[in-house]
Amino acid sequence: MTEDSRVIRWERRTEMLLSLASLTYLAGYAVLVLAPDLADAWRDCSLAVLLASWALFVVDYAVRWRLGGQGPGFVRRHALDTLVVLLPLLRPLRIVRLYEAVLHRRGEPRLSLHARVMFYAGVSTLLLGFAGSLAVYAEERGAPGTEMHTFGDSVWWACSTLATVGYGDVVPVTPMGRLVGVGLMACGLALLGAVTGSFSSWLIQVFSREGEPGDDAGRPPGR
Repeated sequence: MTEDSRVIRWERRTEMLLSLASLTYLAGYAVLVLAPDLADAWRDCSLAVLLASWALFVVDYAVRWRLGGQGPGFVRRHALDTLVVLLPLLRPLRIVRLYEAVLHRRGEPRLSLHARVMFYAGVSTLLLGFAGSLAVYAEERGAPGTEMHTFGDSVWWACSTLATVGYGDVVPVTPMGRLVGVGLMACGLALLGAVTGSFSSWLIQVFSREGEPGDDAGRPPGR
């Protein structure tokens, strides 16, 4: 059995567990950020959930490194996986991979490629926006000169940043908050480009079929 097939088998076996752990991590982090006055017992429980979920991510990374047989080259070839281990708030994006895996197990995906790209980009935007809002709010609240006094302020800021609008009415003032902002800007540009490119490609295909017998130019993607 080759190293690649062993890694694929491991990923298939652990996909559901790690996806649930990703959402659990995000939920635990949200509790710690949004409920600062929580009883010590509940805070300790949330912290334990965070550490347990992160431990699963590290174990998964170590096992895939071992099964891959690539040695130190694994870090370079899987830079995104390495980043996710260091920044576990990005791990909930794994839910997109879970959805794709379920579709392939059931056979031919119901949605077209263009529709799936737009769907994945939308889900990724929601997860990134929520995670970014939590991260920046945890850094900004109580900071001198902060403009994010509520979680709603951070959500508004994350939405305008991901949409590449940047109104400037609410901005981070801490170094870590600004670093989160840079990450959201880059992700927003990438996701917007993916959606725009996919939609443009679909329109070109629709227009190219116009005039052909039995064309379905007015059919939306995925149908």
